Amino acid sequence: MTSVKHAPLILDIAGTELSDTDRRRLAHPLCGGMILFARNWVNREQLSQLCADIKSVRSDLLICVDHEGGRVQRFRTDGFTHLPTMAELGQLWFEDDAGLSGSGALNATNAATACGFVLASELRACGVDFSFTPVLDLDFGKSGVIGDRAFARDPRMVGVLAKSLMHGLLQAGMANCGKHFPGHGYVKADSHTDIPIDTRSLKTILHDDALPYAWLSTSLSSVMPAHVIYPKVDERPAGFSARWLKDILRHQLGFQGAVFSDDLSMAGARFIDGQEVSYTQATVTALQAGCDLVLLCNQSTPDSVGGGQALDDLLAGLAQAQQASAWLPSQVSEQRRLALLPVSSAMDWKALMQAPNYLNALSLLP
Repeated sequence: MTSVKHAPLILDIAGTELSDTDRRRLAHPLCGGMILFARNWVNREQLSQLCADIKSVRSDLLICVDHEGGRVQRFRTDGFTHLPTMAELGQLWFEDDAGLSGSGALNATNAATACGFVLASELRACGVDFSFTPVLDLDFGKSGVIGDRAFARDPRMVGVLAKSLMHGLLQAGMANCGKHFPGHGYVKADSHTDIPIDTRSLKTILHDDALPYAWLSTSLSSVMPAHVIYPKVDERPAGFSARWLKDILRHQLGFQGAVFSDDLSMAGARFIDGQEVSYTQATVTALQAGCDLVLLCNQSTPDSVGGGQALDDLLAGLAQAQQASAWLPSQVSEQRRLALLPVSSAMDWKALMQAPNYLNALSLLP
């Protein structure tokens, strides 16, 4: 087996504290981090202890969460700010101050930066490293799963507001993740339960949905592709497509950061080339296509199929694929993962609540 280190798997846990089984999985050399859900939350004290326990297993584990604002916000009580939807930030763009044309756009960018700072500083105060945000999808008014998670329909607005939010994340020491490349907003189907198909041409997508990725290629820390098939480009979903990830995202758009697969438990990830595949097959395909990190979520709970066995099967299956050279670890991918970890110290919650920059940011939220 090659000595190159690469820990590409992002897993989850069932409860609010680590079990011995959780610790064993997180200690596995192929595990690079874990993703938190609302089921892992009781209060700030418990979350902080959980994050500390995770880091005690391995300090380099990346602790992630989907914490965008609006309906996608895992922690909402015990002092966490209820963050606005991205659509609310987009609406501010058009609300000019009296007699000052264009002031709405500037106020919106300021509010977006404030939102990113509040989001990241609260998470980091509890030990969370990283949030999968911002959403770069365009709001075509079709997608229920995207909807108000998107800033706007106009890719120019999306690019400016996303960059502003990313600035706020950066101020709090957090990396970012643009999703869902090249765009999930045009299709109606939800990739959690279906396999969405977008029949538009590559030219149309690149000149519309994918524009924020081109404009933000030097600012994005990471990207998450969509579990959507674009048959005029490739028969595989974007997250399993070397055409999308290597040829277009990397080479044509110049993106250099980490690429995450979206959750492999979603229906849109279970079928590749017209066939249902195992989690190991899906993981190997995603890594070969250009993903650096792969998520498998919601397989650890007692009511999940196998009660967590899928996680052990994936860890064993990927190790076997590595031994058989079906998948070769990438030192570059590992460096991209490590680059997502915060490098600055986080402010504790008590100090944060009194910090002038945090209080000012709160006052700017819609």
